[in-house]
Amino acid sequence: MVREGDTRVMIDCGTDWLGRIRPLAPTAIVLTHAHADHAAGLAKGAPCPVFATAETWSLIDRFPIDDRHVIRANVPFRIGKLRFEAVPVEHSLRAPAVGYRVSRGRTAFFYVPDVAALPEPANTLRGVALYVGDGATVMRSMVRKRDHHLIGHAPVLVQLRWCADAGVARAIFTHCGSGIVRSDPRAIAGKVKGLGEEQGVSAALARDGMVVSLDA
Repeated sequence: MVREGDTRVMIDCGTDWLGRIRPLAPTAIVLTHAHADHAAGLAKGAPCPVFATAETWSLIDRFPIDDRHVIRANVPFRIGKLRFEAVPVEHSLRAPAVGYRVSRGRTAFFYVPDVAALPEPANTLRGVALYVGDGATVMRSMVRKRDHHLIGHAPVLVQLRWCADAGVARAIFTHCGSGIVRSDPRAIAGKVKGLGEEQGVSAALARDGMVVSLDA
C-alpha cells in the first residue's frame, strides 16, 4: 500500500485478498501482472479504479471490474499526487509483467515483486531512493530461458548488484519464497543484510505491518 495524503494505492491484489479488499479502502489498485497471486483477489470485482496494462487486462477480462484503466509501458500516469510509470520486466511469457517507478516530487522508489531480468538496471533505477524487489530466492537462480526470453525469478544477490550499479542505497525484498519463509528469521535476515553490505546497499526483508517513510 502506497500512501500519500488521502491517497492509498494498493499494488497487486492476489488470491489471499479475495473478499478482503474493502476494509483496506484503497483509492486505486495497480497491477504488475495477471498471475493469480497478484491479480486473482479481484475475481469478484473491485471497490475502486484498477490500473493495468492491456496484456494484463486481456488475461483477467472475465473479472467483473467496472472502473478499468489501461496503462502503457513507460508512459507516466498519476493517482492523486503520486506519479506511476510502468516498466516492462522479464518474468513470464504467459503473463507479461511490469515494475513500477513511483514518485512524489523528487523522491522515487521502484517496486517489482516478480522479476527475472530488469532492462538496463542502471538507467531504470537511476535516482531511486528505495528498491522493493523479488524475494523468491536469496542466491539460487530461478531464471531460465524460453524462446530467447528470461523467465522466473532473479535472486536477491543479483538484484542487489542492480541496485549497486544504479547507486540505489536501500533495498527491501518482499513476496518471499520458501527458502526465506522456512529459514530461521534472524539468520536469513542477517544473510540478506550481509549480502547488501557487500554491494554497498542497505538490504532487509519485508515483514507484515512494515511501514517505510520516504521524504518527498
